[in-house]
Amino acid sequence: MEQSPSLEDCLKLLKGERDEQRLAGLLLVTKFCNGNDNAALRGVYCAVGIGFLDRLLRTGMGEGTISSSGGDNRDVYLQLSVTVLAAFCRVPEIASSEEMVLNIPLILEVLSKQSGLHVVEECFEFLFLVSTSCEDGVAALYKSGGLRVLASQMSTLADGSHSQELAIKLLQLMLNSVSLDIINNEYSFELSMMVAVIARKFAVLHDALKFEALHVLSAILSSKYSAPVHDTLRLMSSDIWSTYVRVGIMAILQNRVAPAEKLQALILAESVISILGERWLLGQMNLPDAKDTVPANRCLLLVLESSRVEVAVSLNELAYLKYETSNNSSSNAETISLKQQNLAFAFSLVEKIIKLISNLVEDEGYGASLILFDENTLSKVISGLNEIVDVVLEYLQDAKDHGQKEGDDLLASVRLIGSYLAETPLPCREKVRELLDFMLSIEGEDEPSPFFSICFLLPMLCQITMELEGCKILVSCGGQKAVVECLIKLIGPMGCMVEDTGCIFLACDTILNLLLKRDQIKFRLDESTSVHLLIALAYWTEETDEPSIIMMASSICALIFDHTSEQALLNHPNINQSNIASLSRLIVRSLAACAQNMAGDMI
Repeated sequence: MEQSPSLEDCLKLLKGERDEQRLAGLLLVTKFCNGNDNAALRGVYCAVGIGFLDRLLRTGMGEGTISSSGGDNRDVYLQLSVTVLAAFCRVPEIASSEEMVLNIPLILEVLSKQSGLHVVEECFEFLFLVSTSCEDGVAALYKSGGLRVLASQMSTLADGSHSQELAIKLLQLMLNSVSLDIINNEYSFELSMMVAVIARKFAVLHDALKFEALHVLSAILSSKYSAPVHDTLRLMSSDIWSTYVRVGIMAILQNRVAPAEKLQALILAESVISILGERWLLGQMNLPDAKDTVPANRCLLLVLESSRVEVAVSLNELAYLKYETSNNSSSNAETISLKQQNLAFAFSLVEKIIKLISNLVEDEGYGASLILFDENTLSKVISGLNEIVDVVLEYLQDAKDHGQKEGDDLLASVRLIGSYLAETPLPCREKVRELLDFMLSIEGEDEPSPFFSICFLLPMLCQITMELEGCKILVSCGGQKAVVECLIKLIGPMGCMVEDTGCIFLACDTILNLLLKRDQIKFRLDESTSVHLLIALAYWTEETDEPSIIMMASSICALIFDHTSEQALLNHPNINQSNIASLSRLIVRSLAACAQNMAGDMI
């Protein structure tokens, strides 16, 4: 009876002088050597030597030769060499060796030219093992054009296959190891192509790979450097990728998964809305081949509910970390910072939903979406938003009770309150009255004095001061002075002019509302504040011919003049002849514009 060859027999063949002997030894090794037997793999690797493996690989690629090789055997040599290399790399010290790192460009070249399933899988196996074994591996993978090769291969890989899993992990590895600024600048087109492919995997897969796809999509699209990718995705002829993302997010949010995964789904949703706009929340919910119909508002309701939970949990944890613990360690500070980042994504989603609802109600251009948005859905959304606002106001009350008025989380809370109550000023009126002075005093981490909190509240303040009761609420806490000081900072000579004039006009409208009702609310600006505001308004209008700016500024000036004597202005130490001349020119230009408009109406 013929005896089966042993490992020793294989090693003797591998150490032979002729290539034929080594080939025979490799073929025998692949048949019975256990891939998890590291000791055996080390012995085989040392016996065959990297030189022969390199020649075998290059021969399979058509670039080199081994003894008695023929063109008909190249595919066999390629298959054998890639299989053996992948097997050797299961040994960590072999995978991290310089020789294996140097083979990464060759394996990428093989991968870009091959379509055979087994060869492709072994190539991905080799790349993954070497890239995860050392920093040089992932660096070589990126520098050798690994991202470009992945982009070309991703769409050809079968759903749920091992190759697909490895490809996604390799992409994630590069995203985590290389600066996203560099990646986005060099490979924005390739990243957008992979987003479109991975989005489909995210929608159709129902295993652990679904979460890998979620993490990759979130990493690519939520990066602060992702603008080039966003632009490319907007220009795509088909936006089916966004439907796939919507379906995948819905599956995550409506099932029992870890809170961290739901947070990633919310981060991804926020990123897609930044690309395509708020109406994405009301888009198609069915895959092209789906049989069951899913309501178009399902995604919106799931995102809102999940955001509500995230806001409540994050604010509760932040309050505990900030006010209930005495731990001032760096780890505690890092935890607070992470919680604040998570809160920022949830707040951003809530604000986008507020904007969506506002546009659906007011903008006829949203008519098609409004059909999908019935009264029952609107009621659910408003109820959810009210719950969120209640929780945020409680958090602000807690901060006030603890004498804490500085922090980006507090500033973000004020922004959300301002954006929602600008649309629906009736909810929480009493709570807002109690907290208004505190909200106007909140500062961001790097602010020397309150400014952004006032800007964020201006939409709400402008809305409520249209009514007498709203004016009384603002004046009762001295908020009128904060608004005037904010406007002076925005338009004055020492101010920070902003490109978006919307904030400036909101401040002007709020001040106009107060001045027009001052007799009813027993309100007047003190002399010093009035003078500084007049100087700022004159400066704002000096270099512009914009009629809306001229008329707004002159209207405020006229109302101030109406309750200020000329002598008091002339005698004030902070006003000079140059200021008086500027104000005079402003009034003259305003009267000229009025006369021109009246003449035009008479024609």
